[in-house]
Amino acid sequence: MAPAVELSVLNSKVMARKVLIALALIVIVIQFVRPNRNDGEALGPNEVSKVYKVPAEVHATLQHSCYDCHSNKTNYPWYANIQPIGWWMQSHINDGKKHLNFSEYGTYPEKKAKHKFEEIEDAASNGWMPLGSYVWIHKDAQLTSEQAKAMADWAGSLK
Repeated sequence: MAPAVELSVLNSKVMARKVLIALALIVIVIQFVRPNRNDGEALGPNEVSKVYKVPAEVHATLQHSCYDCHSNKTNYPWYANIQPIGWWMQSHINDGKKHLNFSEYGTYPEKKAKHKFEEIEDAASNGWMPLGSYVWIHKDAQLTSEQAKAMADWAGSLK
């Protein structure tokens, strides 16, 4: 092999090694940049069951399938400690709480609360909640047809 070709191959290997080291350092450093956790109180004074009649089975379903993203308390899995997965999850949680927060339902004006009940009925009836990305990992959060009907009936009676 010609000396220029050997030098080019050596430079390519050195450059690839430098890139891998830089990527490894970035992955290590981002582990120290943690998002704020959603560690509040899920069942506080403004929680939906404190201001509206919620059947026990519907409340249990809400807590099991909805509250991780739609309340002030999230049960984080171990992999939420790995960045950037933790950032992605926290972004979903923040977005979910922005759209609907069962822990703060009592603070909603009546018009907004009724609209949210319409959305809950629609989500339960049409199966667009919980999100597929959540159910993919939390298979037991998928609503059964009975749970979906009970939730839709409950929300529909309050809209």
